Amino acid sequence: MLNTRTQGVKACNMLSIVATPIGNLEDITLRAINALSNADLILAEDTRVTRVLLDRYNIKKEILSYHQHSDFKKIDHIISLLKEGKNLSLVTDAGTPAINDPGSFLIKEVLKAIPDLKIVPIPGPNAAIAALSISGFPTDEFVFLGFPPHKKGRQTFFKNISEIESTVVFYESKHRILKALENLEKLSEISNREMMIARELTKQFETIYRGTLAEIKPKLTEKNLLGEFVVVINRK
Repeated sequence: MLNTRTQGVKACNMLSIVATPIGNLEDITLRAINALSNADLILAEDTRVTRVLLDRYNIKKEILSYHQHSDFKKIDHIISLLKEGKNLSLVTDAGTPAINDPGSFLIKEVLKAIPDLKIVPIPGPNAAIAALSISGFPTDEFVFLGFPPHKKGRQTFFKNISEIESTVVFYESKHRILKALENLEKLSEISNREMMIARELTKQFETIYRGTLAEIKPKLTEKNLLGEFVVVINRK
């Protein structure tokens, strides 16, 4: 067990954006542990998920929920805590907060209220970057698209991918990954591009699929659709 005690005086009136594991709980930095240990309060997407991580590293801190459905009353409360000189840490369920995540809206609102607030990035895991790092595709330039829309705009989302010349990376859930591949299959510009699909990154059943769409699609069936997927498409 790591010792989470740190030396020096605790910083106040600060918001730390703390990256947390995307699956394997050992994928956390010493700096992240220190930031969480020294926070007056931790803002979490799902307090139950974050409590598991905190318990793993023996961090005993109060947690306040902040997620995509949080209203302005909650944001105002967070702002008031910062104005009182509190040291807050923001985490998401997995990965880096504010990247395809409601944390970006919170940061924007906090800066409106406290323009000179110290906001500190505590870097760490990110599913898109993890997938890109093992893709073997050019990553000097890539386009990250987050999750495709569920309904409105979905067809346009995939059509736009076919027009992007850079390496493309996006997320998809187990409920819609097969539909996503069907959407891509309709685009002739995609059929010859190499792809990589990562499933359950850093977890026990991590699986990497490589090849063209025609080669990968048969390997994904209703029986092996676990967790979330990262799709990486090679540049033209």
